[in-house]
Amino acid sequence: MSNDVKESPATNDLLKNSSLYREFQAEREEILRHKWIESEKAGRDIGFERALTDWIIKHRSKWRKSRQATASQQM
Repeated sequence: MSNDVKESPATNDLLKNSSLYREFQAEREEILRHKWIESEKAGRDIGFERALTDWIIKHRSKWRKSRQATASQQM
């Protein structure tokens, strides 16, 4: 039995427009940026998991606070 679920275009649009999904995408972009920078420093690809762990430890808290501050200023 397959776990593949076919989503309608409307469901897909709803998902992409949700604030949770946008936050996930923004965080993912930051992790990928961190991966690129740290890989350049190391002279090799450090891998996503290492970049993720390093970013969470070093940057996530400050990044989230900054995002929340920006969001509250826009309201």
